[in-house]
Amino acid sequence: MKLYLAEKPSLGRAIAAALPKPHRKAEGCIWVGEGDVVSWCIGHLLEQAEPEAYDKQFKKWQLQHLPILPDQHASGWKLLAKSKTRKQFSILKKLIKQAGQIIHCGDPDREGQLLVDEVINHVGVSASVKTNLQRCLINDLNLPAVKQSLLNLKPNHEFAALSISALARSRADWLYGINLTRTYTLQAQKVAFKGVVSIGRVQTPLLGLVVRRDQEIDDFVSKPFYEVLAHIVVPDKAAFTAKWQPSDACSAYQDEEGRILNKALAENVVTRIKGQEARVQAVENKEKKQAPPLPYSLSILQIEAAKRYGLSAKQVLDVCQSLYETHKLITYPRSDNRYLPAAHFKQATNVIAAISQNTELSELCSKANTSIKSKAWNDAKTGAHHGIIPTENKVRAERLSRVEQQVYALVSQQYLCQFFPHWTYSDGRIDLKIAGGLFICKARHTIDLGWKQVFSRENSAFDEANKTLPKLESGQSLMCDRGELVEKQTQAPKPYTDATLLAAMTGISRYVSDPEIKKILKETDGLGTEATRASIIELLFKRQFLQRRGKQIHATEAGKGVINSLPESMTLPDMTAQWESMLNKISLRKHNYADFMSPLQQTITALITSAQQQLPTALKGLKQSGIKTKKRAKRTKKTKKTKESA
Repeated sequence: MKLYLAEKPSLGRAIAAALPKPHRKAEGCIWVGEGDVVSWCIGHLLEQAEPEAYDKQFKKWQLQHLPILPDQHASGWKLLAKSKTRKQFSILKKLIKQAGQIIHCGDPDREGQLLVDEVINHVGVSASVKTNLQRCLINDLNLPAVKQSLLNLKPNHEFAALSISALARSRADWLYGINLTRTYTLQAQKVAFKGVVSIGRVQTPLLGLVVRRDQEIDDFVSKPFYEVLAHIVVPDKAAFTAKWQPSDACSAYQDEEGRILNKALAENVVTRIKGQEARVQAVENKEKKQAPPLPYSLSILQIEAAKRYGLSAKQVLDVCQSLYETHKLITYPRSDNRYLPAAHFKQATNVIAAISQNTELSELCSKANTSIKSKAWNDAKTGAHHGIIPTENKVRAERLSRVEQQVYALVSQQYLCQFFPHWTYSDGRIDLKIAGGLFICKARHTIDLGWKQVFSRENSAFDEANKTLPKLESGQSLMCDRGELVEKQTQAPKPYTDATLLAAMTGISRYVSDPEIKKILKETDGLGTEATRASIIELLFKRQFLQRRGKQIHATEAGKGVINSLPESMTLPDMTAQWESMLNKISLRKHNYADFMSPLQQTITALITSAQQQLPTALKGLKQSGIKTKKRAKRTKKTKKTKESA
């Protein structure tokens, strides 16, 4: 008997549809053909055991029990079946024991690899079954794509390092979260903090980003700065303006960004240039081309949807899962890759036809040129994942919710622009010398919109800024009619929003000064992964460490207290960068499990020792917003019922 083991029911049903008939549905599985079966997990069926599973005394939080290190117990690490899905686990356990061959059909990522592997390993299989275990990678739930994937099975042992990497990450997160959350919560209780000081490898540095941004805003003092514009007269042509470029001699009057802070200096320049010759030093017009943007990864899609529609990261992920599983309109969404397999190029005509029917983009679809092959099609840059794109499936628009239509349209636009020419434009620049000072005028002019016509929303704003410069020659003499003093104010950093917080997580290297760590973060996923970022942000809201004010995201007093109570090393992304670097090396077979876990346990022990030596005074007297006592909760519930009856 062959057992096809999927990550979730929707994938299981898609696999069954691609396999020979007859089909017979049974509880938790579908029998196919002559005695083979398709079954599924429901996400993680197994979870790390709680500390009390290793020793009953660990149920009570006490400092003398820390650190809790499961691999130092006789039983070693324990996995337990989740109570909510125990029935499905029992079904799978029976099928795994009966199977003569197993095809691993977990999602094509690190977590998907572990999720199915851990069930098979926990149940246990014979050596022959384990040796012949196959891996099927499915990115598209539509029938032709699933059939193709089932024809391209690979030995599962080729992905063993990926599974070990995911296992190391899972256990490390448990060790770090359990031990340090207990440590700091117990210490915080000593200063009358009411709540749980939740600590996590990713959530804590993320909270640190928001707390530091809020502090920068609170500490910011706005200062005036000055710019000088020269109004240039061109014989028989429209006048234009050029901006003064302060020389090195002005550095004493500039801030770190080169802005002039001395008003008298700027006023002096305005006076000096009035009525003076403006001699053209250089004229430059460079024609440039820009390729279309690559298809979306999940994070880039979440950022764009937040900017465009104000959607949270979790909303976008949930919608993407619906478009992928329920409607089968997009490919696998939890992708960190933006390139496409070359084989997908031949599906372009059918995909564009589906977009034309499913959206209001039919006019653009008719303009798409499927003979154009953008840089997105690159086998060398795809792996288990590829960019998120529409499928060939067609669904009437009215079957989609408004948000589903919005996200599907974004994915479709990003795909469509691959079949349009490059955006062609000219960057112009005129350098002028006026009264010994350098003045520059720049302008950009579109020659051919190319792929930009796909993004109609941006075009209006773009066209307004589309300018041309007068045709001049080097050495030509013009006149400065007058100077203009422009007074501006320095602006505080902007509070985070869903879009900018996600962008900060994906581009976390910008917030790191150490060049080695910066390099690691550029090479890895950043802070968190495509699959986890949304849930981590939501967790911080749930923990009452973050709050929303309109579209803005701010830290609560409890959130600030947590960050101000921790060693700086725990609040920065440096450590998670080092983790991800090691985990990546494990997945590439360049490091092993012990190389990662042994130093980590030593680090955790040192952090616990350090935490016990001082109290987290920044949390003194605080409590997590939304935490209620039992009496207050009952009173609130009673009041609510009274209001509802009124």
